[in-house]
Formats: sequence, structure tokens, C-alpha cells
Amino acid sequence: MSSPAVAIPTPRKTAALLHLSRVRKTFDGLNAVDTIDLTVREGEFFTIVGPSGSGKTTLLRMLAGMDRPTAGDIVLRGVSISSLPPNKRPTCLVFQSLALFPHKSVGQNIEFPLKMRKVGAEARRERAEELMRMVRLPESYYAKNVMKCSGGERQRVALARAFAYDPEILLFDEPLSAIDYKLRKTLEKELKDLHRQSGKTFIYITHSLEEAMVMSDRIGVMQAGKLVQVGTPEEIYMRPTNRFVGEFMGETNVLPVRSDGYGGFAIAELPDKYKVAGHGEALEGFIVLRPEFVQFVEAQHPPENTLRGRICNEYSLGSRVQYQVQVGKRVILMEQPRGALCPPGDGGEVLIGWNAADAAFVAE
Repeated sequence: MSSPAVAIPTPRKTAALLHLSRVRKTFDGLNAVDTIDLTVREGEFFTIVGPSGSGKTTLLRMLAGMDRPTAGDIVLRGVSISSLPPNKRPTCLVFQSLALFPHKSVGQNIEFPLKMRKVGAEARRERAEELMRMVRLPESYYAKNVMKCSGGERQRVALARAFAYDPEILLFDEPLSAIDYKLRKTLEKELKDLHRQSGKTFIYITHSLEEAMVMSDRIGVMQAGKLVQVGTPEEIYMRPTNRFVGEFMGETNVLPVRSDGYGGFAIAELPDKYKVAGHGEALEGFIVLRPEFVQFVEAQHPPENTLRGRICNEYSLGSRVQYQVQVGKRVILMEQPRGALCPPGDGGEVLIGWNAADAAFVAE
């Protein structure tokens, strides 16, 4: 397989395309999706993440028309589509299982939507070959049985077939979850390229935080049926709105803090006072501090907050090294690029620290 072409970024569209208003889905008295408001922009790559049971797939099924909301409305370009069946919606769902026709060839799978629309054989083949080039499938695969393709190739067939429907919105239900790591990284980049090239709106569900961070324009985090935060990958990662989002979006330090009433905060079980950015009038809560923002302190350039502790564990992460630093009864995680300032070789006492702006304050 050839290397992915370098995509030239295109201007992002900003018009609202899809709006969910107070959408709720109830099963046996349980709100699987609980009163969600959301606007998705035209041409956006919007990813929904959350733990199992948080309501991600139920929400996607309602967008696809496979389930109807118990309450609320789904509006596309100002028109309600809540009661429209799947075949009447300008959407296409790419299933986790791919749902390809095992007895058909690559070309026949891609052409299926065109055949259903009674497009002529010659035009169908021309469009199928065009889509095969777009998803980087060799033209010689046109007559190949789809079950003789590799997992990554079948993913490309499913993508080409989805584009053959020419939907306004492509919906993805964890399509890369069964793919090995190296191929998944390649397909993540190719999906992002396809999104830019096509200008289509993508709504994507994944358990993989890395997928969400790499591909998305915006991310929505779900917890217990609710959409608890929506923002850019940087906003979600750097400024979580609560402890759940902070912990869900990767390894982090979550430290309980309490105001001293004079602009400083005390961290439970740790000495001294610390500066915390963005705490408003809150008197107590937590700071979410990513390991990469904790650093070994050089005496001439100390950050705003410092702690003295002892390294208790060290882990190689390839280009990075993770340390666990015991400070009193707490263990602080920190990560440094390989080759950065190193701690004492004997695992002795170290001074670590961070700047107030690099930690997010959350009330709960």
C-alpha cells in the first residue's frame, strides 16, 4: 500500500448543519441518552467518546434513523428528521462489523448503492473505480472477492461504499476497533485526508482517545447518557470541565484542593500553598494536571508551584519517559521527552513543579 498523500487543508465550513434539541432515548425507564443539545457544523469531523454504556451508540442510531427519540427533536437544515426512516435520510452508517456482502466482489460491494438507484452499469463501474482510487484500493481489486481482502482493505471497501451513497453526513460506529495498531494509525490519517478532500460531515464514535485527538475538529464526551463537554481536542484535553473528563482523556494527576481564602490553594496531604488558574470563586475542588506539564526543576528557572519528593518508579515509553514521584502519601505522575533534564541517577530526592496555567481547576 502506498503512503497516504499529503492533504492540503481546505477552509472549514462553519454553517450549522445538524441540531439536536433536548434529545432523549428511554429503555425500560432508563435514559440511555439523557436530554442532549448539540449542533454539528457542515463539513465538521465531530467525534463522540465515552465509556461503554454512556449512550454513544444509541445516539448514533438515532442520527441514522434506526431508533426514534423518546423526546426531543433532530433537525437537519431546519427540517425535523426525527421520524424519517434510515433510507429517507441523507446519512450513511459505517458499521463496526462493516456489513459487506461476503459473496460479492469489491466492485459489486461499492456499486450496491448505485445499483439501488438504477444507475447504469458503465456509470456504476466508472464511479466505483473513482472511489477505489480515492480510498487507495488498486484498480485490479475490482473483481476480487471482498472476503479475500485484508482487514484494512475491507475497511477501505466499506468507506468507498459509504461514499457511493453520496450522503451529507457519514456516521461511523468504531470502524477501526478491530484493526491492529500500525494499520489503525495509517487509516486514521487516511480518514482525516478523506474528510478534507470530500468536504463531507463526519460523526464518529470511538473508545480510542488517540483516534479522537488525531482526527477530530471537535469532540463530545458522554457520561451516563449526558454530553458533559464539547470542544476542540485541545480544549477537552487541557481544560476539562469536570474530573470525569480529565481522567477519561488520558493519564493525569487529579489532586483535591481547597482555597486558603487569600488567592492560594492547599493540596490535600501536601505541604505549602499553590497557585491554581481559573478557579473563579470556588472554595474547593480538584486540579487536573497532565504528566507532561510536570517538570524537574532547575534552581534558576523555578515554575510557580514546586514539590519535593522521591522517584519510586520509572517507565520507558519510547520517545518519552514516565516517572512516579512519591510526595508524602501521594504519587505524582510526570513525563519527560527522552533526553530532557534527567533526575539523579540514584533515585534520590528531586524537586518537581508546574505552572498554574498548565493545570485545570474543576469543581467536581
